[in-house]
Amino acid sequence: MDPILLARIQFGANISFHILFPTITIALGWVLLFFKVKFNRTGNEAWMNAYRFWVKVFALSFALGVVSGITMSFQFGTNWPGFMERVGNIAGPLLAYEILTAFFLEATFLGIMLFGFRKVPNWMHTLATFLVAFGTTMSAFWILVLNSWMHTPAGHEMRDGVAFATDWWAIIFNPSMPYRLAHMLLASGLTCAFLIAGLSAFRWLRQDRGPDVMAALRTGVTLGALLIPAQIVVGDLHGLNTLEHQPAKVAAMEGNWETRGHVPLLLFALPDEATRSNSFEIGIPSGASLILKHDPAGVVPGLNDFIGPNGERLHPPVAPVFFAFRIMVGIGMLMLAVSWFAGWSLWRKGDINRPLAWVLVGMTFAGWVATLSGWYVTEIGRQPWLVTGVLTTAQAASNVPGSMIAATLAMYLAIYAVLIAAYVSVLFHLAGKGPKLLDSPVGARVVQGSAPVHPAGATAKDG
Repeated sequence: MDPILLARIQFGANISFHILFPTITIALGWVLLFFKVKFNRTGNEAWMNAYRFWVKVFALSFALGVVSGITMSFQFGTNWPGFMERVGNIAGPLLAYEILTAFFLEATFLGIMLFGFRKVPNWMHTLATFLVAFGTTMSAFWILVLNSWMHTPAGHEMRDGVAFATDWWAIIFNPSMPYRLAHMLLASGLTCAFLIAGLSAFRWLRQDRGPDVMAALRTGVTLGALLIPAQIVVGDLHGLNTLEHQPAKVAAMEGNWETRGHVPLLLFALPDEATRSNSFEIGIPSGASLILKHDPAGVVPGLNDFIGPNGERLHPPVAPVFFAFRIMVGIGMLMLAVSWFAGWSLWRKGDINRPLAWVLVGMTFAGWVATLSGWYVTEIGRQPWLVTGVLTTAQAASNVPGSMIAATLAMYLAIYAVLIAAYVSVLFHLAGKGPKLLDSPVGARVVQGSAPVHPAGATAKDG
């Protein structure tokens, strides 16, 4: 295989594995803060028990996220040396800002958050939880600033083929950054919501139905039901921004070959780049024009407009972008239906039934599927550019032989498969153990199904 394609697959595998864990921890940090604040305000031990369970999930996810992030930085030097050579003056400082403002903050207070229940005052433990949650969000902010700049570069000038910053404000708040940041933070919230709802439903099915389990279940379902409509709105705005700045990506997403009006919204098709056409189209007439232009007759760009003077393709590969986009949207619609129905059941009956519980368990990692699909749309949709209009993927690639890349790729895939299986197994193992994990930090433990405990005089002082 082409070494450049192998290098792209390898980096794609690394970032696909890595992104799974920050997608959980970014939002889970804030959910843990919510649990802790509720405990502080009410003295209800159920909230603290929920905190104690989910902080273990946070710790495991955080550890895997940190370790898997290291391998990506190595690849900048091994497989993509041209990236830092050409745009390192911008990428380097942005990555440094993440370390200075986010990673140090997380590393400093994570220990207090995990092990400081009885060792620091309650206010300090709550503050540590807030600072870790804030740090994970700041980390996402800086990474998405760099990623957005690679899609919609601004605030720089090229000198002898090297990018130099001219306006850091324009670099940070580049045209796609607000939409991309909001879209990713909401995706993290939804991933966390369905993880909490799914594992809580699993505990419910195992007859672990204590107040902490029900509190977490309601939190996950409510969070999902609230965030998915917001995600739909932000996704629409992000799509309009992409249409303005990366029309070739939108053309691939829609499977639209010719620039025209009344473009149908394709529910299914088989794009064929050899014939520059689609087979077996099933679509809604004028749907894509209506969504993208808010006008049924709106003109949507076609892929045939992005062919170079020598016949080279200047648009992304169509099939991966086309199908990944539909998977992302399909999962989003499923999230909407499941979260609203579960929310209605909890509001109307105060509980769920077994079929709904199994549906929630099946949706435990739905956020992962939607997030990966969205990232594939975003990153594959940028091809052939690594930095749009500045640096192509081929220009940044190294001369490492394809056989070496293939060997390390196989190693990465094997390790990641084992780690994913182990991670999922551990989560369900923790959920299966249920109350056995809960050792109350104030010396009192809620027995499954018992009334909430109010440890008078101990809550505020001891945490």
